[in-house]
Amino acid sequence: MRIFLDIGHPAHVHYFKNLIKNLKNKGNQFLITAREKDVTHELLNNYKIPYISRGRGSNGLLGKFLYLFKANYQLYKLGKKFKPDLFISFASPYAGHVALFLRKPHISFTDTEHAKLGIISFLPFASIVLTPKVFKIDLGKKHLKFNGYMEQCYLQEKYFSPSSKILEQLELRSEEKFAIIRLVSWNASHDIGQSGISQIILEKLINEIKKYSKVFITSESELPQKLEKYKLHINPTEIHNVLYFSNLFIGEGATMASECAILGTPSIYINSLTAGTL
Repeated sequence: MRIFLDIGHPAHVHYFKNLIKNLKNKGNQFLITAREKDVTHELLNNYKIPYISRGRGSNGLLGKFLYLFKANYQLYKLGKKFKPDLFISFASPYAGHVALFLRKPHISFTDTEHAKLGIISFLPFASIVLTPKVFKIDLGKKHLKFNGYMEQCYLQEKYFSPSSKILEQLELRSEEKFAIIRLVSWNASHDIGQSGISQIILEKLINEIKKYSKVFITSESELPQKLEKYKLHINPTEIHNVLYFSNLFIGEGATMASECAILGTPSIYINSLTAGTL
């Protein structure tokens, strides 16, 4: 089978990396397109997964609308040449639209109820939509729920074994406590009008945590100069080792909060949005 997979976020690399490996081992072929967002391309390169970039996308609603045509055209040209039997994505409207143009089935995943604009953009073009059982919205006849979480695709024992070597890279003693703070970029369509941790609160939070443990920040956006010293410098493939050994996670990102819950790390989610998985 020839499978066209579209990736739009670093989390999607983790969601699909084992599926790619397992299906390739059974003789299936993949064409993978990936948006240049945060560490998406770096993860794909580190996992040695071949891909074609579909660019950075855009932040504003008008820019997102124009990018839709650009990305659709690029994926359509690639699809015509590759001749896929199936499209797979995590809520990608681009994969859905091109699958319709090429008259091929599109299997889409999602776990984000509040991404209403995103759901509207891909749902009519999906053959099947798969979500965790705790997903709060009924998406209709094509909606199938599974008893699990997307993060289990890569954090179950079959695929993930924590390595304490990450502590050496972070120059931490085995008994030394540390906390992770995660900041997101707030550029997604469902983030418009939403908010998380203000810089004033962030600085107060850091000063309070420092009384008890070391602090590291992982951020999708550039940090203010005064906070650069807290930036987490690791290979992005090591993030789950970091989360596993951390003593506390505080963040705006639902994916990392969910990952910590599965890994057994105490987590505090700070965001004006919520999700059934949390």
